[in-house]
Amino acid sequence: MIETPVSETRLVTVFGGSGFIGRHVVRALTKRGWRVRAAVRRPHLAMHLQPLGRVGQVHAVQANLRYPASVAAALRGADAAVNLVGVLADRGRQNFEAVHVFGARAVARAATDAGVKALVHVSALGADPSSDAHYARSKARGEAAVRDAFAEATILRPSIVFGPEDDFFNRFAALARISPFLPLIGGGATRFQPVFVGDVAEAAARALDGAAPAREPYELGGPAVKTFRDILAYICAVTGRRRLFVPIPFAIAHYVPALATEIATTISFGMFPKMLVMTRDQVRLLRRDTLVSPEAARDRRTLEGLGIDPTPIDVIVPSYLYRFRKTGQFDRRQPV
Repeated sequence: MIETPVSETRLVTVFGGSGFIGRHVVRALTKRGWRVRAAVRRPHLAMHLQPLGRVGQVHAVQANLRYPASVAAALRGADAAVNLVGVLADRGRQNFEAVHVFGARAVARAATDAGVKALVHVSALGADPSSDAHYARSKARGEAAVRDAFAEATILRPSIVFGPEDDFFNRFAALARISPFLPLIGGGATRFQPVFVGDVAEAAARALDGAAPAREPYELGGPAVKTFRDILAYICAVTGRRRLFVPIPFAIAHYVPALATEIATTISFGMFPKMLVMTRDQVRLLRRDTLVSPEAARDRRTLEGLGIDPTPIDVIVPSYLYRFRKTGQFDRRQPV
C-alpha cells in the first residue's frame, strides 16, 4: 500500500478563494501540498481554481459569511482556514458591517468550534477604529472580533495590492485610455506601499506554516513608497499615455466626483462604469497614508520578517498593463 504523504492530508478552507488575492493564495497552498476547499458564494464561478492544483486537490463549496451555518459547513474537517473576504464599497447586503465585522466574527467562531488549528485573517493596512473612513473602522472592528473568537489567529494587513487582476493599476490605466485627464485627489500626495499579490499569498501560506507567531498584525508593504501622483504618472508611462493631472482638494472631491458618481450608480441601477466610480468613503481613506509602521518594521512583522523579498512594481505591472497601450503587445517601446 502506498502511503499518502502527511502534507497531502492537510485540508485548508479558503474563504474568498476565487477572488483576486484568493486565487494566488490557493496556488501558494497547493504548491505546499494542502488540499484546498475554496468557500465562495458562487462555486460555479470558481472553476478557474481547478488548474492551480492536481486533480481533486482544489474543491469549491458554497458559503456566505452572512449565514453562519454555511460557514460552519465549509470548515467541517478542516485543519486550517484563511479569510480573504472583503468589499471596497457598500453594496446592498454586501456591506462593510456584514462582511468585515459580522463575517469575520462568524469565520473565527466557526473555526474555533470546528477545532481548526490555524487561522489567517487578511485585513488591510490602515485599519483603525478611530478612522474617518467606514472601511478602515470596519476592518479594525473585524480584527477585534477575530481576536475575541480565535486568540491565536494571524492577521495580515496589506497595503494596496497589485497584480494582473488588480482593481487599482488596471482601473486607472483603463481610465487613462478614455479620459484626457486624471484626478489627483487631495493633490495626489497620499503615500502608499504597493505590494505584489504573490507576496501577500506567500505570506498567508507561511503564516499557516507557523512562520508568523506574533500576536500583533503583520503589515505587508512593497519595497518602495509611492505617492498617488507617482503611481498615476507611472501608469501613464507604462501605457504610453500623456494625460493632464487635475488636483482636486479633498473637500471638493467629497462631492465631485464621489457623491456625484454614487448618485449616478444608484439611478443607473449599477450600470454606471465602474472605473469612473469613487465613493465618499474612498475619499476619506485617501486622507491618510497607507504605509508599514515603524513599529512593525522594528518587530519584523513585515514581508522581510517572514523571509519574503518584496517584489517591485517594475517587475510585474508592465506585464499586464501593456494591453492598455495603443498597440497593445505590439508596442515597440521597451517596458518601463
